[in-house]
Amino acid sequence: MGLTGWLRWGWRQLTSMRTALVLLFLVALASVPGSIFPQRGMSPEKVQEYFTNNPDLAVWLDRLSLFDVFAAPWFAAIYLLLFTSLAGCVVPRAWQLFQHVRARPPKAPKRFGRLPQHAEFTSEAAPSEVVEAARTALRGRRFRTVVDSGAGGESVASEKGYLGEAGNLLFHLALLALLFAVGLGALFGYRGNLLLTEGKGFSNSLAFYDEYQPGHFVDPEDLAPFQLTLDDFEASFISSGPQTGQPKGFSAKVTYQEEPGGEGKKYDIRVNHPLQVDGAKVYLLGHGYAPTFKITDSEGNVAFDDAVQFLPRETGNLTSEGVLKAPDAKPQLAFQMMFWPTAGASGDGTAIVSTFPGPLNPTVAVMAAFKGDLNMDGGAPQSVFEIDSTKLEMVKLAEDAKVLKLGDKLELPDGAGTLEFTGFKEYGAITVTYDPGRVPALVAGALAILGLVGSFMIRRRRVWVRASVGKDGRTLVEVGGLTLGAATAEFDEIVRELRPDDDGRDTRPQDSEPVATGPIKE
Repeated sequence: MGLTGWLRWGWRQLTSMRTALVLLFLVALASVPGSIFPQRGMSPEKVQEYFTNNPDLAVWLDRLSLFDVFAAPWFAAIYLLLFTSLAGCVVPRAWQLFQHVRARPPKAPKRFGRLPQHAEFTSEAAPSEVVEAARTALRGRRFRTVVDSGAGGESVASEKGYLGEAGNLLFHLALLALLFAVGLGALFGYRGNLLLTEGKGFSNSLAFYDEYQPGHFVDPEDLAPFQLTLDDFEASFISSGPQTGQPKGFSAKVTYQEEPGGEGKKYDIRVNHPLQVDGAKVYLLGHGYAPTFKITDSEGNVAFDDAVQFLPRETGNLTSEGVLKAPDAKPQLAFQMMFWPTAGASGDGTAIVSTFPGPLNPTVAVMAAFKGDLNMDGGAPQSVFEIDSTKLEMVKLAEDAKVLKLGDKLELPDGAGTLEFTGFKEYGAITVTYDPGRVPALVAGALAILGLVGSFMIRRRRVWVRASVGKDGRTLVEVGGLTLGAATAEFDEIVRELRPDDDGRDTRPQDSEPVATGPIKE
C-alpha cells in the first residue's frame, strides 16, 4: 500500500462513525473514575483525606492521574482523538447534504405500482392543468418541485424532509462544538480553591489560593480583581427522626467588591447558587470548623489568638483534626489536635466521638504537643496541616489535661506556656472558577437536543404526480409516494386534495394490487 496508502487507510478508520462511537464510549468510561475518586480541582481536602486513610493505594492512584482525571494525559488523548474523528466524519457529511439540497428531486419512476404508496384516478382536466394543480398543492406543503414532460405524459417530482438529515448533522456538529467549548475552558479558564473562615477575606489573586489550576494560556495577571469577605456562615442539620444529622442547608453570607475600592455588595452563596462577578463564579462546596485558641508563652506574652481551620476526618458528624503552630512563642510551640462539634461517648464508652455535626458540645483534645524550633525561619514552605518535628521536643501531658471544653486552659509543663480553647468559627470551602467555554457549551448542548429531536421527528418524503391521456380520452392521474423511514398520512391527504370531487373512482383493474400504506424500505 505504501506510506500514503496506509495514511489514507488510517484516516478513514479514524473518521468512521464506528470509531467515533467507540471513542465516545471511551470518554464516558474514562470519566467514571472522576465520580468515584475525589478530584483535586473540586475537593482537595478530600484528596488529602484519601491519602491519610489509604496511603499506599493513593500513591498509585495519583501516578495514574485518577485524582486529576479530566487533566490526565490519557484522557486528553481520547478527547483529542474523538474531536478529530467527529470533525473528519461530520464535515464531509455537511458538504454532501449541501449538494443534495441543491440537487433537483429525482424524476418520476416508470411504474408507480412498485412504490410503497400509490394511487390512480381520472380527471376531466387537461394533463397540464392537473400537473400545475399538483405542483401548486405540493409547494403549498413546502415540497421542492420540478415539472417534467415526456412520452409518458407530464409529471411533477417533489421532495422535502432534508431537515431530518440536517437535524442529525446538527446534533453531531453540536457535539463537536461541545468538545471545542470544553477545550476552550481548559485553555483559557482557571479554578482556585481555598478555605475561608468567618470574618476573613481574600482577593482573587494567586497568593490567596490553597490550590490553583490555571489553563495553559492563563496569566495570573488575567484574574478578575474582585475581593470577598465571609461575614457569616450558617449550617443547619436535621435534629430528630431517622435522618438525624443530615444537612438541611448551607449559606455563606459575603460582602464583595468587583474591584479594589469599589462599592461593597451583599450576596448569599448557597449550594447551586454561586456568586457571579466579572465573569468568574464563586461556588460553595463544603464547610468545616475553625476552633479559636489563645496561646501565652513562657514570658507571659500572647503569641497566638486566632482561629485554626480543622479538616473533617469523617463527613457524617464532622470529627475534625488540625494543627496549631505558634512561631512567635518563646519557645516555639505546636499542637496536634482533634475537634468534636458535639462530643459524646462511643458505644462501648472507651472513646470520645462526635454524635452530631452541629456545635452542641464543642470539645478539643490535644493529641500531641511540641516545643522548640518549628523550622520555619529558613523560608521553606510548610503545610499548615503538618508539623515538622525534626527540631522539636515532645511535651508530655497528663491524660486528664488533654481534653478541653470551651474556656478551658492547658498548662504546659516547665512553664512553657498555656493553651486556651476560646471558641470556634465556621469556614466555607470556596471554589472560584472562570470558564469561557461555559456559555458555548450550553448553546451547543441545546442545539444538540434540537438536532436530535429533528432527526427523529422529520422524515424525507418524495411524491410524484403524472398525468397522461387515458384510453377513454380522460386524464389518467397517477400519484406515487416514498417516505424514508416510516409511512405517513400525508400521502393520503395529498391524494384527497388532488382527486376531483365529482369522481372518486379508482380506474385501476379490479385484480390490481391494493394501495400499499405500510412501512417503507429504503
